[in-house]
Amino acid sequence: MKDKDHSKDNNETKGVQMNITSIERLGYSEYFKERFHKLQGVDKQLIPGRVAAVHRERYQVITDLGEGWATLKGSIFYNNGQSVTYPTTGDFVAIRHNTAGDDIIFQVLERRSEFSRLDSFNRTKQVVAANFDYVLILSSMNKDFNLNRLDRYIVSAWESGAEPLVVLTKSDISENPEHFIRSVRENSPGVQVFAVSSITGEGISSLKDYLKRESTLVLLGSSGVGKSSLVNALAGTEVMKVKEIREDDSKGKHTTTHRQLIVLDDGTMVIDTPGMRELELWSADAGMEETFQDIESIAEGCRFRDCSHKEEPGCAVREALRSGEISEKRWNNYQKLKREAEFARTKEEQSARVQKKLQDRKFGKMLKDHKKKKSIY
Repeated sequence: MKDKDHSKDNNETKGVQMNITSIERLGYSEYFKERFHKLQGVDKQLIPGRVAAVHRERYQVITDLGEGWATLKGSIFYNNGQSVTYPTTGDFVAIRHNTAGDDIIFQVLERRSEFSRLDSFNRTKQVVAANFDYVLILSSMNKDFNLNRLDRYIVSAWESGAEPLVVLTKSDISENPEHFIRSVRENSPGVQVFAVSSITGEGISSLKDYLKRESTLVLLGSSGVGKSSLVNALAGTEVMKVKEIREDDSKGKHTTTHRQLIVLDDGTMVIDTPGMRELELWSADAGMEETFQDIESIAEGCRFRDCSHKEEPGCAVREALRSGEISEKRWNNYQKLKREAEFARTKEEQSARVQKKLQDRKFGKMLKDHKKKKSIY
């Protein structure tokens, strides 16, 4: 595959080797093969590829031909009124190879998992990463530690279809790591918690069980939590640049400026993401149920099925709040995220209705044009 010099686009990585001889090594399972073969039956020139990074309107892709660059098929992705899925990092795509320049992406294969959020500017769904097995949610054991923020990430992680793991970083400089570990375990039942130091290597071995050939991990968290440092620790070599955090508030600057898929020597793939200043929920029904299973379970004991957990007699939730079984802080965060999830569901339903109207309008126009041609002949 023709390779061009795009060093400016890849200045976060140092010596990342992705000498992939077969897309089979990138997690191209039977799930994706089945879907690709259906497309190939229509167009024999298509080949499968995986998106390693997104740079505005250009995509770094890996196929059996090697690494290269691709752009979208304009008539498919930019045709007004047509509902399409745009590629994101981790996606498997159907590509037509171009020996003279960028390859052309024709379609995104159906995803196994996706981590999405509400784009606060456009108020639409933004998919951060796709087709991963585990979501590593990183949080520093310092002033920036925030359980409410962790809840947001955990909700979205469960909703993605993959398993969330909370990774508490900087254990080498934390005065009381056990306090942070205990806080997360009490707040997030059912989620595994790891305390690590990318500097000393402490706790890194406990994550090795999740480093499996052809499996994909996505790293999420705020700026300065140590995502790039963790990638280096998992890789056993410096593949990502790192920056120091500010001492006054324990916050950091962006090291990673775009989402990118990195293939480690052992065959594990890691999707590193820029730090998120905010994470607004998009779709979260299943994620809320998993994350707050303790509250959901207690609520089932309420006398009334439609209990609002305010003044109704026999409210199990109010009783749990009085006894301390549920903390006021956790309950307030649950209610806040519940409202966001309901708002997100409304936005998703509205988006689906708009897309259906556009598709119906397009179909109607096609039918009208067909009748017009028929009447001419």
